[in-house]
Amino acid sequence: MYRTGAHFSVVVTDQVFPDVEVERSLIEPAGGELRVASGSREEVLAAAGGADAILNTYFALDAGAIASLERCKVIARYGIGVDNVDLEAARRAGIAVTNVPDYCVEEVATHAVGLILALVRRIPQGNAIVKGGGWGIGQLGEVRRLSELTVGLLGYGRIARRVSVAVAALGARVLVHDPYVASVDGAERQVGFDELIATADVLSVHCPLTPETRGIVNAKTIKAMKPGAIVVNTSRGPIVSLGDVLGALRDGHLAGAGLDVLEVEPPPSSGELEAVPNLLLTPHAAFYSREAIRESQQKAATQVLKALRGEPLDYQVN
Repeated sequence: MYRTGAHFSVVVTDQVFPDVEVERSLIEPAGGELRVASGSREEVLAAAGGADAILNTYFALDAGAIASLERCKVIARYGIGVDNVDLEAARRAGIAVTNVPDYCVEEVATHAVGLILALVRRIPQGNAIVKGGGWGIGQLGEVRRLSELTVGLLGYGRIARRVSVAVAALGARVLVHDPYVASVDGAERQVGFDELIATADVLSVHCPLTPETRGIVNAKTIKAMKPGAIVVNTSRGPIVSLGDVLGALRDGHLAGAGLDVLEVEPPPSSGELEAVPNLLLTPHAAFYSREAIRESQQKAATQVLKALRGEPLDYQVN
């Protein structure tokens, strides 16, 4: 157990934010040393091997990596999902794993709603028409009234609930499928997965990535959707089969897709994506705001300090 004034070591496995000054301002006054690892996977694991705590974003910590952590008491992930950490291996090793489940709820919900509205109103197409010298609605294609549409939410956690409130306020009908929640306040009702897929004019994905949800939006799923439906994903890329979505956009079965996350990031060939009609992409940025980043850094670093002091953790997931 460590208390303020004691020495301990914290390693950041992968720095994705502009700096680590927020973490440093908390860890160093408490007597800790903060280091940012770099280099190959082997070099990062070597740097992390003797650390008392790990701050982690995307770097994969599988069972083998966790076994190499000699003194680690806590792995604090900056984001919401923990699919890159072997939770059971960490539990067996006596290592707590934490996340920050509430730092970017507003940002991701706003981003999802933005993608939905842009696709329903065909804003990217309108922008392209004007910039190409055109005008009027002749080239725009069919536009639907949002209040006549059903938005289906796959998953109903914090983010999806905010999406529900926003689109319902604009008149949309909201249905939910989430077998792990009992209450769907803010939505019309909970339905089965098949009914959600068959009914939704807009499918917005908000479930975590698990073996159950990996690839759940695929060619079969899309075929069961209404012709002219829209798919939006701001959750995890591998939940949605990109190839199947691209095929459905090319053959016209889907009217649009808004993807902030992809199966492989960045995509191996952005040129291929440019030719796909009605595809709206953003670079895994739904979480992003200046305020959200600082909140994530502060909360993750706080979990490290609490774990090393033996205090109850706010966000332990294993």
